[in-house]
Amino acid sequence: MTKRANRRDLWIAMGFLLPNFLGFLIFTAGPVIFSLAVSFTNWNLQKTVPFRWSGLENYALLLRDREFWLYFVNTIYFLLGIPVAIAGSLALALMLSQRLRGIVVYRTLFYLPSFTSGVALMILWKALYNPDFGPINALIERFSDLLGLGLTAPQWLLSTRNLLGLEVEQVRLASRQVGLGARDAIILMGIWTAIGGNNMLLYLAALTNVPQELTEAAELDGAGRWAVFRNVIWPQLAPTTFFIVVMSFIGGLQGGFEQARVMTAGGPAGTTTTLAYYIYTKAFEEFQIGYASAVAWVLFIMIFAITLVNWRFGSRELNY
Repeated sequence: MTKRANRRDLWIAMGFLLPNFLGFLIFTAGPVIFSLAVSFTNWNLQKTVPFRWSGLENYALLLRDREFWLYFVNTIYFLLGIPVAIAGSLALALMLSQRLRGIVVYRTLFYLPSFTSGVALMILWKALYNPDFGPINALIERFSDLLGLGLTAPQWLLSTRNLLGLEVEQVRLASRQVGLGARDAIILMGIWTAIGGNNMLLYLAALTNVPQELTEAAELDGAGRWAVFRNVIWPQLAPTTFFIVVMSFIGGLQGGFEQARVMTAGGPAGTTTTLAYYIYTKAFEEFQIGYASAVAWVLFIMIFAITLVNWRFGSRELNY
C-alpha cells in the first residue's frame, strides 16, 4: 500500500507540475533549441534566396563582420558604468542602514524610480539631454558663466564622442573623439537608475545580517569607521557583492536594446548599438533570421564564458 500510495502521490504531483513544464518547453526551451538550429541555416524572411542548411557559414561570416566587432566594443564600453553603479548602491545602502527617524521614507523615495517603466524613464532622460532646451545643458552653461570657465555643453545623444576616444565605425582610438557623447549619456542614466534599485535593496538586506557584536567589538578595540567597514562589514558583504557583480555583467552584456531603440535608434553612427540591438535589427529589420540567431548564440557563449571566469576567480574570497 505504501508503494502504491507513493506512486499515486507522484502522479498527482506530476499533474500539477505538467502545465509549468509544458510552458517551459513551449516558450523557453523550444525557442532556444529552434534558434540554435536556425543559426545553421540561411533563413531570410524576404525569401531572396532559397532556404538551405549553411553549416557554420553564419559563424564564419560573423567573425569577419566589421559591424559585429564595432557593436561588441560598444557593448563592452557600456560595462564601464557597472563598478560605479555597484559602489554607489553600496554607499547608498550604508547611509540608508542608519537607525534614524523617517529612514523608511528615504528608502522608499530612493527606490521609487525602480517602479517606473523603463521606457518612460528613457523618454524623460532623452528630454533632459536635449542640447537646445534640456535642463542638464542649461545647468552646465549657467555654472560655466558664473565661474567664468567658458565650457561648451556636450551634445550628448547627438555626439559620437566618448571618454575613451573610440573612433566612429572603426575599432581604434582617436584623440579628436575624446569628450562626452551618446555612450556616456546612456552610462550616466544607467548609473542613476541602478544606484537606488535592486542592488541597493540587496546590500540593505546583507547589512542587516552583519553580526552587531562584530562591529561593536571592533569599535571597542579602537577601530574607526573605515577600519570597521574594511575589516568587518566588507568581508560579510562578499557573497552579496559577488552575486551583484555576476548578475550585473550578465545584464550588461544582454542589455542596451531599450536604450538604443527608444533614445538613439542605435546612433549616432552606430555608437550606441549593442549586440542585443544588432540582433534585433538583423532579425526584424533586415529579416536575416539565420545570421541573427548565430549572433545571439555567440553572445550567449560570451556571457557563459565571462560568468564562468567570474565564478572561478570571484568565489575564492567567499565565506559562506
